[in-house]
Amino acid sequence: MRCLKILGLVFLSAAFFMAGCENLPFFKKPAKAPVQPVVSEVEEVKGTVIARVNNMVVTLEELNEQITSINKLADEQKRPQDKIDTRDKKINFLRNELIRQKLLYQEALRRSLDKKETVRRAIENVKISLLISELINDELGRIDVSSSEIEEYYNRYKSQLREPEQRNIREIRLATEEEARQVLRNYYDGMDFATLARQYSQADSAKNGGDLGFISLPREEKEMIRCDKFYEAAFSPVLEVGAVSSIFRCPDGWYIIKLEAKKEGKQKTLNEMWDDIKNGLKFIKQQQHMEKFISDLTTQAKISVDESKIY
Repeated sequence: MRCLKILGLVFLSAAFFMAGCENLPFFKKPAKAPVQPVVSEVEEVKGTVIARVNNMVVTLEELNEQITSINKLADEQKRPQDKIDTRDKKINFLRNELIRQKLLYQEALRRSLDKKETVRRAIENVKISLLISELINDELGRIDVSSSEIEEYYNRYKSQLREPEQRNIREIRLATEEEARQVLRNYYDGMDFATLARQYSQADSAKNGGDLGFISLPREEKEMIRCDKFYEAAFSPVLEVGAVSSIFRCPDGWYIIKLEAKKEGKQKTLNEMWDDIKNGLKFIKQQQHMEKFISDLTTQAKISVDESKIY
């Protein structure tokens, strides 16, 4: 009898244990971890929120900033069709570009791609470039040019600030000296120079009767689009308006030119030159300042270079 009671208590205890063990802390089944949304770190909101992508936001200011950059590039490339200049285009850009950017950025973070060494180096390089740019802007922002500096420069170089003399030239270019001499004889026999140019000249200007319009004597060699002898003849002090030059040779053929008209060089006023002088002086001062600034940093720094390891 006693054995039966003990056996009954064992079964009862077992039944009670099986029925209530799930309520005991150490017998509870572990809960499934909640699925984490694909989001980036929570960012501080600055501006007018116009969209949310998980924990990230898009602000009106961010949208307008990107659109301004796109429109500026479209203007520079002369592609007005690429401009975002209507409300519908802005909304389309928001949905199809900015929101997608946020989604792709968040997925990249979820995959820990920002931890890759190549990515970290690239980000660091961009950071360095941005900080250098900001430093230069900060330094150059302090540079200015005074009115007295502009006036002093104008008065010192006034004679060099004249507009160059311009001459209206017609040309005839021929392949041989004999052809050139024959055309020149035709001119002296009374034929019109423009007509001769249209009929005989091998230059591109032939269709315009050889008219080159008003040209100036180049101040630098890189501005020369014709040979030295051409400019010597065109701007010869003895060549009068209405007169024709003698025959001369350039690498691409034999020439005859006619001076149709000329404009004397005009002296530009201080007011006309003010902005150009100011910008030029400012550029020079900025260059000088940055050279000194970098030189000072170099002097203060500890720099060592092992050239033997460069190959």
